[in-house]
Amino acid sequence: MSLINLFPTRIYLAPLKAAGLARFNQDLADEADGLRHSDVAGQRWSAKNYPGGYTSYGSHDKLHCISSGFAALEKALNRHVKAYATDLGYDLRGRKLSMTDCWVNMMAGAVTHGLHLHPLSFISGTYYVQVPKGAAAIKFEDPRLDRLMAAPPKRDDIAPRERLHYSVKPKAGDVVLFESWLRHEVPPSFTVQERISVSFNYAWSAI
Repeated sequence: MSLINLFPTRIYLAPLKAAGLARFNQDLADEADGLRHSDVAGQRWSAKNYPGGYTSYGSHDKLHCISSGFAALEKALNRHVKAYATDLGYDLRGRKLSMTDCWVNMMAGAVTHGLHLHPLSFISGTYYVQVPKGAAAIKFEDPRLDRLMAAPPKRDDIAPRERLHYSVKPKAGDVVLFESWLRHEVPPSFTVQERISVSFNYAWSAI
C-alpha cells in the first residue's frame, strides 16, 4: 500500500533579521502608539470593528508608503516573501512582488481577530513587534474544512499536517507568511500588555 501526499499548505516562520531587532521594534511600537492617538478615523473604525483594540486597517492601510519606519520593514520583508514564493514553486521570472497593504494592530485583554482571509492578494503575513507572555497564537484553519462531510473526529495524537487547525506562536521579531487564501484568526489573550503586530499583503506583477 502507498499513500500519496498532495496539496501541502506551507506557513513560513522566521526572524526578520539577525541583529538590531530590539531598537527596530521599539521604534515601530512608538510610531504605532503615536498613530493610534492621532488617528481619529482609525479610533472610530476600531471601536466599531475591533472593540477594545486599535488597528489602522480602516484608516491607514499603506503605512509603508507614508512612514520611513514601515518602509524599512517592507524592505526587510521583501527577501522573506521572495524566498517563500520561490519555495512554494511559483515562477517569478519576469515578475516582481510588491507590498500592496500594510497596517498596524494593537491588541490586549479579550480583543480578538475573527476568522478571515485576505482577498485580492497573493501572499499575506504578519510581523510581530511586541508579543507579551501569554499572548494568543495565530490559528490557521484547514482549507478543506467545509468539505469534510460525515467525517469522524480526528485523534489527538496525529501529526500537525493532519490537524484541522494549527496554531503558530511567534515571538517579537518574527515574520509569519501564508498564502492569502488561508483562513486564520487570533483568539483572545487576556493579557495586560498589548500585542503589537503589522499585517501586510503582497501582489505580483510583470516587470
